[in-house]
Amino acid sequence: MKKILVIDDQTENVFYLQDRLQKEGFEVISANSGRTGIEAAITQAPDLILLDIMMPEISGLEVCRFLTRDTRTSRIPIILVTAKTSAEDMREGLQAGAVDYIKKPINKIEMLARINSALKVKESQELFLEVEKMKTFTATVVTANHKIKQPLTLIKLSLTAIKRELHKEEINKEAIINKTKYIDLAVGEINDILELLNQVEKPIFADYVGDIQMIDLGDKEKPSE
Repeated sequence: MKKILVIDDQTENVFYLQDRLQKEGFEVISANSGRTGIEAAITQAPDLILLDIMMPEISGLEVCRFLTRDTRTSRIPIILVTAKTSAEDMREGLQAGAVDYIKKPINKIEMLARINSALKVKESQELFLEVEKMKTFTATVVTANHKIKQPLTLIKLSLTAIKRELHKEEINKEAIINKTKYIDLAVGEINDILELLNQVEKPIFADYVGDIQMIDLGDKEKPSE
């Protein structure tokens, strides 16, 4: 069940919207001021917000600007409910971060159409984000595997050489020390690679094999020694 937050200082407006939306299968929560509306948006995490513009203390536009800039609520679509529908009013509302308008007096069919449209856009955006997260995760694993394989091989060869040396009657201490230096070098390379991956904020993808991609570390990648 989709959750809709109604922010309006007029009780009769809240009751009207609540009645109509609940009959359509929505869960409705309400707030009677801009301040309580912001609190409800943060704590209740609604799927959509219906926001009245004309409110005392904090206007709907101010609430809209705050919610669209706050990372906790920035992905919640906001539809403004208002009688002010001039081109300038609509421009100001969209610039504040609203995704749409519902004109007063409210037409039920139009309201539901705009709400469902906004919810579908939100669902598409969330699906896109999930796909991007999975793509980034897969590319990170591929990149780590590709970059770390060489130093891991060096560690394995060095350990094999050390074990072989330890089985000799006369152990060459200098040879073991040299092999541990290779291990230290390889461990340092792995740490550098993991640090570079950790620093990536907006990954750039590069083709690896077939449809598989890896993260392009670009000029930040430490040259192999």
